Amino acid sequence: AKGLRNRLRNEYIHFRAAPRNMQILLITNMLYSFVLPVVELFIGAYIMRNSSNTILVICFQLALYSGIPLTFLINGFLLRRIPIAWLYSFGMLLSGVSMAVMMSLTELDFSGIVLAGLIMGLSYGFFWANRDFLALSSTDDDNRNYYYGLESFFYTLAGVVVPYTVGVFIASFSPARDINTAYRIVTGIVFLITILSSAVVFRGKFVNPESRRFVYWRFERLWQKMMSLAALKGIAQGYIVTAPAMLVMTLAGNEDTLGTVQSVGAILSALMLYLLGRFSAPRHRLAIFSAGLVLFALGGALNAALYSSAGVMLFMLCLVIGRPLMDLAYFPIQLRVIDCVAAREQRNPFTYIFVHELGLYLGRFAGCGLFLVFASYLSPGFALRYALLVIGLAQLLSIPVARSIIGNLDAEESARK
Repeated sequence: AKGLRNRLRNEYIHFRAAPRNMQILLITNMLYSFVLPVVELFIGAYIMRNSSNTILVICFQLALYSGIPLTFLINGFLLRRIPIAWLYSFGMLLSGVSMAVMMSLTELDFSGIVLAGLIMGLSYGFFWANRDFLALSSTDDDNRNYYYGLESFFYTLAGVVVPYTVGVFIASFSPARDINTAYRIVTGIVFLITILSSAVVFRGKFVNPESRRFVYWRFERLWQKMMSLAALKGIAQGYIVTAPAMLVMTLAGNEDTLGTVQSVGAILSALMLYLLGRFSAPRHRLAIFSAGLVLFALGGALNAALYSSAGVMLFMLCLVIGRPLMDLAYFPIQLRVIDCVAAREQRNPFTYIFVHELGLYLGRFAGCGLFLVFASYLSPGFALRYALLVIGLAQLLSIPVARSIIGNLDAEESARK
């Protein structure tokens, strides 16, 4: 017990040694991590429960993803006049507004789903645009593995507590009480958490990017490779947020099952992610990234082969470990490329954050489009069974692209030395 206390004390000292803005950003994201599992898991489950229509779920995702790049563009202009902490805070608060709009709909139809999705896209846009810049300006390449490892640790712990707790809570309302009342209560709690996390971010001393041009369309070859990597990442994002909810609600049970499966898998990955972030170095990023991609493809293959409750469980296990591994390596690679290319091209760093989102959007649109094509021309069951496999195999192309990017960065760094 004494050894454990000393270890925890050392980890706390290590955290306190980090730059203050980095600490504030991590604490803010830790609080907001309790919101994201609700948005990602239970919005899809809510649509499935009230409509049993997988195509409506994907339409919600397409509307959400369409709102994000537009908001990145608007955010870039607003940063010339409004402090970044205000915009970041506004993005977190909007996530609760979107959920409230969804819960207020008397009938889930296409127009209502699209409206709720667009508002959620605005929320994600303000949140991620400012979060990415704050992460870029508050960290350097030496501490980014630790930053994203600790952030992933927070998200994974929230992935243990939130899905299980919310899933059990929602399931407790059925069949005796109106289950949608449970969703409304959860939405209220989300509002409270977003208010708290929004308040914390104002304790930092964050500086806006320079007020200068940020929209460009021509870039050097290294950034073009990064855009290819972003598009490949987006292919999975376009479908992966709602896939677990649709699979579980179709094959494995209800919200209780969904929450339990997510929580059990998250327990297995939380400590691993923290240790990787704490002790891995930039040279380990390609191996970590590759491991996450292989796990994702394996999960898609198991789901396609079994297409049963057991297949869903195995896929969720692969996903809850593989997805954080990919993010843990991907974001530091992205920020390192931005550092390099922004210095060479003498451009506003927000330029690359904005354009990177367009690359993600193209991939997301392709991922959602693949599901819609499968569901419309074959069957929703075929789409649920095989879309993940196709996406997982396509994502493996990210490995040689990431290897080339890292090789170029290392070669340039060696040349400077």
